Amino acid sequence: MDQFVFKQLAFIRQLTIKAVQGLSEAALDNIPEGFNNNLRWNLGHIYLVQEKFAFHFAGEPMQLPEHYDRLFAKGTKPADWKDEPPTLNTLLEMLAEQPKRIHASLQNRLNEQVKTPLTTGTGLTLSTVGEFLSYSLYHEGMHFNTITILKRFADKK
Repeated sequence: MDQFVFKQLAFIRQLTIKAVQGLSEAALDNIPEGFNNNLRWNLGHIYLVQEKFAFHFAGEPMQLPEHYDRLFAKGTKPADWKDEPPTLNTLLEMLAEQPKRIHASLQNRLNEQVKTPLTTGTGLTLSTVGEFLSYSLYHEGMHFNTITILKRFADKK
């Protein structure tokens, strides 16, 4: 039953990828009135957080370009970007590979305690590899919803 989290990670990731496939770079960068971020930021943010939740806290090396923290960390926004953001194709490739790397690296480590537990902004403490992966499903689901909303605006352009 523990291994079900990997199926869920792959499933939600396919939904995320499918939601943005075929969009133009311009559509990816549209920021509707009342929003701080765009589709590109949400995709990069999903990748960044998943990389940290899956690999960093498990003590594994991350595949994270240096400038991704400046582009996609919590509290960042495209209006402040000084670095060139990745293309949609680059983001889609990275997003597609990530669940496979997570499964390969962590499949037998779900109950393993992490060295540094994290308490989320909502007060939930994550202490095991499995808890981090499970919480990342919630995180990606929230951003998937935002992507769905932003895509409606992009489709009207």
